[in-house]
This record gives sequence, structure tokens and C-alpha cells, in this order.
Amino acid sequence: MILSAEHIFKNYGTKQLLNDVSLYLNERDKVGIVGINGTGKSTLLKILAEVEQPDEGSISRNPNLQISYLSQNPSMNDDFTILEQVFSEFSPQFRELHEFEVKAMLTKLGITDYEAKIGTLSGGQKKRVALSAALIHPSDILILDEPTNHLDSDMVIWLEQYLSRYSGCLVMITHDRYFLERVVNRITELSQGSLYTYEANYSKYLELKAQRSEMDQASERKRQAILKKEYQWIMRGARARSTKSKGRIDRYETLKEQSAPVSENTIQMAALTSRLGKKLIELQEITKAFDGRAIIDRFSYQIQRNDRIGIVGKNGAGKSTLLNIITGQLQPDAGSVEVGSTVKLGYFSQEGRELDPNQRVFDFVSEIAGEVKTSEGTLSASQMLERFLFPPDLQYSVIGKLSGGERRRLYLLGILIAAPNILLLDEPTNDLDIETLSILEDYLETFPGAVIAVSHDRYFLDKVSTSIFDVTGDGRIERYVGNYSDYTEKLAAEKKATDKQAAEKQDSGKKNPSGSAGGGSSDSSNHGLSSGEGSSPRPKKLKFSFKEQHEFQTIDDDIAALEAKIAERGKAAAEVSSDYEKLQAVMEEIKTLESELEEKTERWLYLNELAEKIKEQG
Repeated sequence: MILSAEHIFKNYGTKQLLNDVSLYLNERDKVGIVGINGTGKSTLLKILAEVEQPDEGSISRNPNLQISYLSQNPSMNDDFTILEQVFSEFSPQFRELHEFEVKAMLTKLGITDYEAKIGTLSGGQKKRVALSAALIHPSDILILDEPTNHLDSDMVIWLEQYLSRYSGCLVMITHDRYFLERVVNRITELSQGSLYTYEANYSKYLELKAQRSEMDQASERKRQAILKKEYQWIMRGARARSTKSKGRIDRYETLKEQSAPVSENTIQMAALTSRLGKKLIELQEITKAFDGRAIIDRFSYQIQRNDRIGIVGKNGAGKSTLLNIITGQLQPDAGSVEVGSTVKLGYFSQEGRELDPNQRVFDFVSEIAGEVKTSEGTLSASQMLERFLFPPDLQYSVIGKLSGGERRRLYLLGILIAAPNILLLDEPTNDLDIETLSILEDYLETFPGAVIAVSHDRYFLDKVSTSIFDVTGDGRIERYVGNYSDYTEKLAAEKKATDKQAAEKQDSGKKNPSGSAGGGSSDSSNHGLSSGEGSSPRPKKLKFSFKEQHEFQTIDDDIAALEAKIAERGKAAAEVSSDYEKLQAVMEEIKTLESELEEKTERWLYLNELAEKIKEQG
């Protein structure tokens, strides 16, 4: 053990964030801290880093232990250059030894002007500079608060590999579930002021958490059954109570005083949308350049009702620029954007709306909509706030008292409550907790309009997107069918094919340095050769077979029908849950249907990709 935090209490106003919690860190532990925003995760990290003191409790560690800490909102000197900021806590000798390493790290994080002043940087760039300072700091314990925020996908993968190799103890808050799956070996959940520790990565944690919840509920059912039985026993002999077994009565009183397991609040989202006509948004040959460099060059696309588009690319490539052009906040240099009359955009921007810290939470929401109509009926602003985990006492607090994550959640509610029918999301996973992200992902699956999301969160893109737009930064926007994992597989296959062609060309050049075949003439003017005599065969034009054309037209309905059957059999399983044999039979049916659905989905991906290629070849 290298650090122990014991019996920690921390209170903010009327809110008890940490209630007698203890956490022990061992060498080489890699701990992920999870929990709903506002529960005190960042506060716990500050206490572990000794940046903040607990109300009660103690932190014990070796005084020679080195701790490096990245806060959620790092404090920086605007007059320092980037390198001065990174090395501000170190000696000149340390800088001399490590400057090359820091420059390499900054380059990996997309920063190449090392002499730029901190005051000229964006919020995301500042966070990356602070991350470099934290990583270069010699440490036995590395404490990171949301290190993946403001990193693009390549940077996130680099950081994942870096932290996997890190030999010290790592403690971090992150919403990146692939990080939690691949980097950590312990997950600590903060809920209702208490800590629950699981010796597991993310997938195993979900399994163990479900088991814990099931056991808690089973214990509660048993307690209620005993209470009912004992209560009936006591009431039957109320007149002769003095003659009853005192031990049995004491057991009843003890059981009655036990508290039931606290169920965790979860966000509930009901689809709030406006009617959407046939015409949505059409981008026609749009072009946008900055400082003479084309970010988007003659890009055309017609947004479809069921689009689920994930936008990826390096920082600065033009992802947010594309969204701003779609929303009309930015005009293209050339081309046009046509928006249908029924389109109602909901834009969750990266910076977020500037919320008035002196405005009450309830007033912010009620100004947008006093009530909303959902599939479940009409809900008031207060009811919507409760669904987004803002209890009545918090609804009448000012926004300035909310945590960063709670403000982000309130901002999201402000967008959804306006009932948009097309959603544009720019880095929606920044500062949102995993619970909120999971609910948002489920919401987007059933959202009846188009969804376009810029994100570096690979897990989020895998769950939400059915196509990927890769903004390359040189004007091109490459389109891929499938989710993020499909996209990376296709990139790898393309790279493999390119490398193979380059190797074959190199081998061919070595065998035939003069450029001729077998020492003969290199004259390429012989047009009389047939395709079988040396000329390149004309590529075969792609097209659907009759069967594929019919399948392409009907496959969406087939998938919908399978999903409906699975839902129906799911209800049937709940109805026969007490009959093991019937339940087994229904579960087998569901398994077969899910297998069919998986096959249909793979076929859908193939057919849509083929349709895209046919369209491209004209």
C-alpha cells in the first residue's frame, strides 16, 4: 500500500458528497473513478492529491511519495510560453534533460508551436498542455481528472497506450469506456456519498455491479417477507405480548430499523420531437477556407431522416466548422445549404451555451418550455428536471452552484426540451458521466430524426453511428458505412492494400530497373494488345443483382420486424419468468431471433456500402 484515505467526510452546503469513505492505493493499481456528475468524483481526487482538505478523515502516505495531478480546470499563467508552463514547477536542469521528450509529447497532442503564449490558446489546447505537464512530472501516483477531454481519436489512442505502459499507480476520472476496459484494473464507483470498489475493468464491473444490485434486492425481498411474517405473529398475540419470546420481538424491531438498499437515480429521457417533413437539409458543393487553406472543398450531402453520422478527424481539421455551416452560424465561401421548412435543429455545441451563474436552474428550463408533450403525456419543467437528476432542492439553486458536469447535463436538457427533430452534437461526451452517456445513447437509438455527432469517444460512436464522415483537413470528407470500429477496420485494410501495392511496385522496380518487361522495349504506344495480351482489363462496373436490389428495398422492414419480434418475446419472457421450462423455451426463441437480426444487420451494412459505391461510380 502506498496511500490510504480513511473515513473521509466532505460536505458542500447541504450536500454530503463523501460520507465516511475509505480508499487504499497499492503499487501498480490503475483505478477508474466513476459515478454520476455532482456526486463528488473531482472532490475525491483533489483530496487524494492533497489540493483540498476533507472535513474529517485522514490521508496517509510516504512523505517521499511523488504525486502528479491533472485537474479538470487547470490554473495557468497566460504570459508563459507553452514550454515555460510545462516546466514551471521544475528546475532548469530538469527542463534541459526532458525538453525533447516534452516536445515529442506535445506534438502527439497536436501542439507544435512550443513558444506560443498560454493566453492565445483555446481551452482544449490549455488542457493538453496541462496533461503534458502532468505526464512529464516524475510520479509514483498519477491522478488525472478527465484526461481524454479535448483529445481527438488518435490522441486518445496514444494516451491509452502511454497509460497502459505507465509503471506507477494511476487514479483517473474518465467517461471513456474503452479506456476503462483496456487500462484500469480496478473501478471505484461513487454513489450516494459511498464508495464501491470492484477489482475489474469496465465490462467486468458492469457484471459485478448487476450482481451486487441483484443480491441487495434479494436481501431486501427476504427482509420484507420475514417482517410480514413476524408482524402477523406479533399482531396475533398482542394481548399476551409479555409472554412472547423477547428475542423474536427484538429481531423484528432490528429488521424493521434496517434501511432498504438505496436505489440509484437514473436519468429518464422521453423522445421530444417536432414534426419533420420530407425535405431536411441539403449541402450543395460547399467550400470553406481559412487563411487560404481549404477545410471543406466542394462537399455535397443530403441529410436523411434516419441518418446516424459520426464525424471524426484531427483537431482543427474542420469538424466543428462543418456543423456550424449546417446550423447557419457560419456561411460557406461557395455552395449552398438548403434547409427544409419543418426542420428544427438542436445544437449541442462543444463550448456550450453560456449559462448565467446567477439564474436558478428551474428558471433556465422553464424559459425554454414550461411544459413538454412526450409519448408518456405532458410533463412540466419541474418533472423534466427531476428526470435529469435535478431534485426539487437543486432546482431552486443558482446555476453557479452546480458542478461542471451538472451544468453540461442542464445544457443538454435545455436542448432536448425544445423538441428538435435534427440533433447536432459537438463533443457531447465531454464532462458527461457514463450513466448520462448510456441513457443518451439509448435515447438517440429511438430518436425519430437525424443525428450528427462530432466525437472522439470511440465507444459512443460504436453505439450511435451507422456511418462515419472522416474530415481529413485538406478539404476532403471521406464517407464510410458502419460504426467507428468498422471504420478503423476499413482504414487498416486500405493501408494494408496500399502497403502491398507499394511493396510490389518496389520489387518490380528492382527486378526490372530499366522499366521494360524481360529486357524488351518499354514503348507503350502499342494499342493493338487485347486485355489478355498485356493491357489492363477494364474494371467491371458494380451493380445490384435482381435479388440484391429486392433485398436492399426490403431489408429495413425485415430488421424492424425482427426487432419487434424480439421485443414481443421479451415481454413473453417476463410473463413466464416463474415457469423455468417455458422461460427457457422463450429465451431460446429470443436467442435465435437475435442471431437472425445480427446476420440481417451485417447484410444491411454490405448492401448499403455497395449502394454507396454504385452511386459514386455514377
